[in-house]
Amino acid sequence: LEPSGLELHPLPYMRKDFDLPKKVSRAHLHVAALGTCQIRLNGKLVTDDLFVPGRSDFRKRAYYRTYDVTGLVRRGRNAIAAILADEWYAGYCGGWGRRRFYGREPRLLVQLEIELVDGSKQRIVTDSSWKARYGPIRESDMFMGETYDARLEVSGWDRPEFDDGAWDPVVVDHDPNLALTWHPGPPVRRIVELTSKAVDEVAPGVHVFDLGQNIVGWARMEVRGASPGQRILMRFAEAVRGDGTIYVPNLRAARNADTYVCRGLPEETWEPTFSFRGFRYVEVTGCSGKALPDAITGVVVHSDFQMLGSFSSSNPLLDRLVENIVWSLRGNYLEVPTDCPQRDERQGWTGDAQVFCRTASYLADLSAFMTKWLVDVNDGQREDGAYPDVAPVVGAGFGTPAWGDAGIVIPYILHAIYGDTRLIERHHDSMARYIDYLARNAETHLRPAIGYGDWVPAGSDTPKDVLATAYFAHVTRLMAEMASAIGRHEDANRYRRLFEEVRDAFNRAYVSEDGRMKGETQTCYVLALYMDLLPEGLRQKAVERLAEDIRRRGWHLSTGFLGTSMLLPVLSRFDQLDIAYTLLLRETYPSWLHTVKCGATTIWERWNGWTLDHGFYDPGMNSFNHYAFGAVGEWLFATVAGIDADSPGFRRIRICPHPSLQLPRVGARYESIMGPIRVDWSVNGAAIKLSLTVPPNTTATCHLPTDDPARVKESGRPIHDAEGVGLVETRPGKAILALAPGSYRFVAPLRLAKS
Repeated sequence: LEPSGLELHPLPYMRKDFDLPKKVSRAHLHVAALGTCQIRLNGKLVTDDLFVPGRSDFRKRAYYRTYDVTGLVRRGRNAIAAILADEWYAGYCGGWGRRRFYGREPRLLVQLEIELVDGSKQRIVTDSSWKARYGPIRESDMFMGETYDARLEVSGWDRPEFDDGAWDPVVVDHDPNLALTWHPGPPVRRIVELTSKAVDEVAPGVHVFDLGQNIVGWARMEVRGASPGQRILMRFAEAVRGDGTIYVPNLRAARNADTYVCRGLPEETWEPTFSFRGFRYVEVTGCSGKALPDAITGVVVHSDFQMLGSFSSSNPLLDRLVENIVWSLRGNYLEVPTDCPQRDERQGWTGDAQVFCRTASYLADLSAFMTKWLVDVNDGQREDGAYPDVAPVVGAGFGTPAWGDAGIVIPYILHAIYGDTRLIERHHDSMARYIDYLARNAETHLRPAIGYGDWVPAGSDTPKDVLATAYFAHVTRLMAEMASAIGRHEDANRYRRLFEEVRDAFNRAYVSEDGRMKGETQTCYVLALYMDLLPEGLRQKAVERLAEDIRRRGWHLSTGFLGTSMLLPVLSRFDQLDIAYTLLLRETYPSWLHTVKCGATTIWERWNGWTLDHGFYDPGMNSFNHYAFGAVGEWLFATVAGIDADSPGFRRIRICPHPSLQLPRVGARYESIMGPIRVDWSVNGAAIKLSLTVPPNTTATCHLPTDDPARVKESGRPIHDAEGVGLVETRPGKAILALAPGSYRFVAPLRLAKS
């Protein structure tokens, strides 16, 4: 134990020599661990994957990954070697601040399958013939950081010529009684590197480097002219105080510090192997001489998914907001969709993930990443059917409104994006058990007032029973649609009836005859309107009350995680587009662009994480990289740009831009599963110019905001002469066109929606 009370240990280095009598035809290495590891063959890294094999609910499952290592093994003497770390199995992060949550010590399982040129086979496995010792990594933990003593490096330890006679035998553990399955998600990898933008000496010998961007990963340090044993400490933070010193109270118990003990060479370069965190600033103590910006490089790591979408506009602050959303996606999609990457938490909060999932899908390919995480969610499902609030399960509750409901919401979203019904079929029974759990735990179809509510709202408190029952109705209706998609029509009808019963109970309990709702918060009205819970005759009254509350607050929102994700979609759907744009482009607190003007480079957990008037909010719950409020990205792509699916998997596409003179120009790109979709529009007071691309093997409907289809031109021609274009119908303020695959350039008289 350290004086601080932390329990941190050196990492074991393990190795084994083996002989191959003939040339190798092919070789594959299967790697599993209770913890994470780095594997080497004959002195070379097997993979650039990080934190191998990955994170799981270690109560039930361990993953393995497989690598083609044909080029790394050879005839004659060979060596296989590994470094083993205890995260996410027995470290502080894996146990949410508690060591040994899943087990006491990490374990490694390796199986090397080799086929020789004569067809014979040889298998090398982890067994009692391996040797081990501690090495230069003296401690490593994802919350606490890594300490590396370069003086303890052992040259050639991972090569076959090395003498391991003084090393110790390993401990062999048989049958940990876990499911061992192939990891279905993308690996974590280095993605990009950022050079420091500035460096300041804030105290004698203490330098603070600014990367200019809040990232997730680590810092690589270059040291020149250090003496043997010189200790260099790096501490990390998302923000600095007014005097330039790093702000760390919001990290809570996470130490977030790396220490490098120099070997004494003229130049030394080091970076950690098994630790990461969220940060923008790096405080370096212990270097001698003047610090140059190139001494620190930020290494960005996350799950290696493909980025798919982009959005730009005529408003630089809005474009910076979109960049912030992207960086929060990058920072929190690392093995699981975490809430935050910096403090002593970093867990897979399900409610955060479900409100952001649709936005994330416009930006990145989530198919494999979310497929893997839904395994974690379902591994965490309780016997009574309740889904966990955090997956993998390490704490928190089960079945909490909007959090447990993610087990229904996310499969629904993924089906809408990718059109793959196999995910629904795979999880149907567990989703059905969850709906049964909700029904059993509701009283006269009303869900109890439990849970986290509309987390961190800006000035209003939504009644928890209203929110809970709304979500009960919502996920039941989603379940009906998913059951229908896989041909379970009897189940679909049963869920539709249950939805209607819950909806009716919701109205009896929480909605008055004049449309006034219990709680009367923006989120109350947004939930009821977004989830189609109100009778048609009361919807307009609810919209008016929502708009009036926004006006009364000086045209500001008051919503938290849940209400914010639905607020602008509801306003635009119910003809309040001007108000939606006003909220989007507001620059005063509370608003998205207020955080941008305050210098945010990622999405904040709180609207008031830092303000000019009050400084930093209470550090007990104040992350500066928390993607939930970035859920507005869905509205930017689907409504402002107008790119949305008209059928599961984008086989039919809906192009329905919603222009405003408040934002004269918008462009968006989205690489859908069917191909690239592009929309660019610009407006002045009289006309809209719209360019778009429809990918092959799809069809699209385009909703042009115009009252005069006869004056619409495509590439200079009337639309009735344009190839691939057909006029479907005309509605007030809108001409609906059918489009074949191809690229189009429309010019039309502009009809703007009025609030």
